[in-house]
Amino acid sequence: MDVALKIDRLVKKYEKFSLKEVSFKIPRGYIMGFIGRNGAGKTTVIKCIMDLIPFEAGSIEVFGLDSRRCSHEIRRRVGYVSEDQYFYENMTAGWNLDFFGSFYPNRDRDLALSLMKKFDIDPSKKVSELSKGMKVKLALALALAHRPELLILDEPTSGLDPVIRNELLELLLEVVQDENCSIFFSSHITSDIEKIADFVTFIEDGRVVISDEKDAILDKWRLFKVENSCSIAGLSERLAGVKKGKFGFSGITDNPESFIRELTCNYPDARYKVEKLSLDDLLVRIVREEEANEE
Repeated sequence: MDVALKIDRLVKKYEKFSLKEVSFKIPRGYIMGFIGRNGAGKTTVIKCIMDLIPFEAGSIEVFGLDSRRCSHEIRRRVGYVSEDQYFYENMTAGWNLDFFGSFYPNRDRDLALSLMKKFDIDPSKKVSELSKGMKVKLALALALAHRPELLILDEPTSGLDPVIRNELLELLLEVVQDENCSIFFSSHITSDIEKIADFVTFIEDGRVVISDEKDAILDKWRLFKVENSCSIAGLSERLAGVKKGKFGFSGITDNPESFIRELTCNYPDARYKVEKLSLDDLLVRIVREEEANEE
């Protein structure tokens, strides 16, 4: 399978935060959701990919090209939408599209104008008159105007209302289908990722804790709710993100069959429930586990 983006043991160090040997890859033609709470390291990884900040160790390859040696060629083939959209606010949307598009020699102006029409952007309106959602659409039109092979989006739906968020997600699905473009989509809104992603990577405190196909993650992980008839001692070590309650305890595992065998072997009359997890549930439990390990 051809790979659009490959990150191998990426290390970036700050005084109070670091990326800890981050590794994952995105196959061509697929969407990867990059999930983590605010401050987990998502934007730092993206800035490393775009060669906006240096990194200490590891490697980043985009279409097999080294990100540091071939940054100019990579930027020609990549569309990037940052968390904050930077435009000349007092100029029109059309002027901004032409101005920033001029930095891409392979830009298709007709495509840019058709995207503005598709996104219902009035080119004669000043950017200052556009809503946050429309500014994101303008940034997306600009990023797509040179027909990128990889689209990198940093929290594009953050701060948008549900209707606009859903519109953007539908647009991204159309991009993959129509343009055969890979998408790397960073967000802390797990429901957005769950709707459109083929692959998911979880990052917490600068470290990748899960990276796999979305369906494989959802099929593998289960939430167990165990009543008080069972001692939590020993069993809780088999679960992650353990939460104790008045009537028992709960936790998650990616090996439910093994936990059931151990539970029923030690407690033949054990009463428990097994539930599927959403990505949001999984993220909350993983964060809880990481915080417990730090204590």
